[in-house]
Amino acid sequence: MRAYFAGGCFWCVTPIYKIYGVDKVVCGYSGGKEKTPTYEDVKKQKTGHRETIMLEYDPANVSFDELLDIFFANVDPFDPEGQFIDKGHSYTLAIYYTSEEERRLAEKRIKKLSEESNREVCVALEPFTAFYEAEEYHQDYYLKHPKEFEQELIESGRKANDS
Repeated sequence: MRAYFAGGCFWCVTPIYKIYGVDKVVCGYSGGKEKTPTYEDVKKQKTGHRETIMLEYDPANVSFDELLDIFFANVDPFDPEGQFIDKGHSYTLAIYYTSEEERRLAEKRIKKLSEESNREVCVALEPFTAFYEAEEYHQDYYLKHPKEFEQELIESGRKANDS
């Protein structure tokens, strides 16, 4: 099965899902109207797309509900402007549902979080329309550039600087 989440910087959230048994994580773009978005145009907020990850998973190993747990544990669902230092529409949060069951589960989760926090949850819930794979150098960035990836986590505010 496949699931699609926009969680801010796609580099930063990719390895999290691999830890939890997702078979494959692909960086890309969803939510815009342009057919062939490029990283530069998405980053400059020109296309209406969000940085999105496509997850290929086996529901016998990890459920969609568990993917929602991972998603919400690794983002700031109350920031309407983006994630951490990454601001702009392309870094805002979204769940792109592919079935009525996914929509129902995500809607339930958003409502519960809003009620428990007494705050507006800034996660778009949109039907999946298309996913455009990002350029190759974005795929598995954390493996290809571990030092730069670590620095990105620190500079973005997603991870404390331990030094």
